[in-house]
Amino acid sequence: MKKTVSDFMVQRLHDWGVRRVYGYPGDGINGLMGALDRADGAIEFIQSRHEELAAFMACAHAKFSGEVGVCLATSGPGAIHLLNGLYDAKLDRQPVVAIVGQQQRSALGGDYQQEVDLVSLFKDVAHEFVQMATSAQQVRHLIDRAMRIARDRRAVTCVIVPNDVQELPAVPVPPRRHGTVHSGIGSTASATVPNAAALGQAADIINAGSKVAILAGAGALHATDELIHTAERLGAGIAKALLGKAAVPDDLPFVTGAIGVLGTRPSSRMMEDCDTLLMVGSSFPYAEFLPPEGQARCVQIDTDPRAIGLRYPTELGLVGDSRATLAALLPLLDHKEHGAWRQGIEADVARWWRVLEARAHVEASPVNPQRVFWELSPRLPEETVLTCDSGTAANWYARDVKLRRGMKASLSGGLATMGPALPYAIAAKLVHPDRPVVAMLGDGAMQMNGLNALITLARMWRDWADPRLVVMVLNNRDLNLVSWEQRVLGGDPEFNASQELPDFPYARFAEMLGLAALRVDAPEAIGPAWDAAFAADRPMLLEMVTDSAVPPLPPDVSLAQAKAYLRALWQGDPEAMRTIKATMREYWASATA
Repeated sequence: MKKTVSDFMVQRLHDWGVRRVYGYPGDGINGLMGALDRADGAIEFIQSRHEELAAFMACAHAKFSGEVGVCLATSGPGAIHLLNGLYDAKLDRQPVVAIVGQQQRSALGGDYQQEVDLVSLFKDVAHEFVQMATSAQQVRHLIDRAMRIARDRRAVTCVIVPNDVQELPAVPVPPRRHGTVHSGIGSTASATVPNAAALGQAADIINAGSKVAILAGAGALHATDELIHTAERLGAGIAKALLGKAAVPDDLPFVTGAIGVLGTRPSSRMMEDCDTLLMVGSSFPYAEFLPPEGQARCVQIDTDPRAIGLRYPTELGLVGDSRATLAALLPLLDHKEHGAWRQGIEADVARWWRVLEARAHVEASPVNPQRVFWELSPRLPEETVLTCDSGTAANWYARDVKLRRGMKASLSGGLATMGPALPYAIAAKLVHPDRPVVAMLGDGAMQMNGLNALITLARMWRDWADPRLVVMVLNNRDLNLVSWEQRVLGGDPEFNASQELPDFPYARFAEMLGLAALRVDAPEAIGPAWDAAFAADRPMLLEMVTDSAVPPLPPDVSLAQAKAYLRALWQGDPEAMRTIKATMREYWASATA
């Protein structure tokens, strides 16, 4: 059988190292689906229940493998459905290639069924590279450029392939003549360490400080040892942006944990008092949680020069790989004694863990959501991969979960979209089949697309040698984070029409799919439920029936936030008395810890 453009595309992707594609079929990509079938498993096709889930999976594939993630969708509605997951990848700077079908070329411009201007549609999310193939000769360089740009720019790229082009005879080598492009496959070598003069200047700035704070982000996930050695050399503390939670273990005494609204008091206090800030691989966006402008001298390390000086007035930006740059910088840094600054950080961290433990054990009706996460930490198997959704689940994950060395974790950072926890977890399990995986999400995200993703999980797990994948759902029948934002940011009472969720039997639904499941509605049952989940012979869903009145307290409550909260209660919040009691219990636990 003569090879088609689709066959060539599949082979070219394979030559680039692609072994898995996430997607959903449709007649706009019939040619590509046929080629994947003919490839006899050279590239595994993972069928999601929705194209958005496929894009989330491709993003998670990139996050947990370091490779380019690839997703595939049909023309029109299928392509449109990819967008949320692709924006998740774009805002978290993950390399993802989207391949989408299109109506045949002769129909374009004729208001044909499912005809959408896909180049315009993807122009923002895939702004580094989006092109439509109009001839077989183009396809080689379109795939090559999409893969290379996605990988080297850490960007989303898109190739649009009309369905008639997919069936054209393949042209593996374009003719050697004017107007053709001859691209290739290969690695890219680039400078990863700034020059000696820049490193010396950075060391001078850092050495001049007496109270050094380090902020680590997703760009420092591979620089664990270098971050620890730097903090030890400087007597510094390390705060972590949410995407950088796995950069350094949470059980180190100088790691202050998350920063920001979801962050910790030690991180907030360290930023308030430091005189030098070393930012490593982070574009943490909230200026109010960084040192006041002019207080701290700042050195920033990032692979992207466009990120330098974006979040804080940086005195010196070092454009380079975080691990290699820190390794080159370390010998130039003065050893600082672990005096009052470092001792104060460690004392704050130790007290904070006592506060979190006390808060987790505060009475709630029926279950305190903080305790769900607190009980998880000591039970996490080695090298667990954790995924989390947006919502209050992210608050408790950011603060209460203690990651240890070797664990991986991620969520939707820049976009903070609902819905990625379960597709992330499935992709993580495919990338790391021998590791246990935990997905943590609220009932809002579960009802949005988690139930569909659970069907995919139920279909796939029997092929896994290690079936340990735990799905933990907070069932509080409330879009809880938005309810608290309405009160504390807007000064409005909870709006039941927008916030109440229908109750759903998550555990029973999982059991119907052939998964293991437990419904937990008593605090003493939380720990045994986690134990059972990690010992199960199949994926298990834990339905935690939690109290929506427990407040996700920020590190510090401003006067404006307190006034807005009181105004919301005064205006007749339906949960006023329960939230007041729960908030007072939290403050009392914090004060007496």
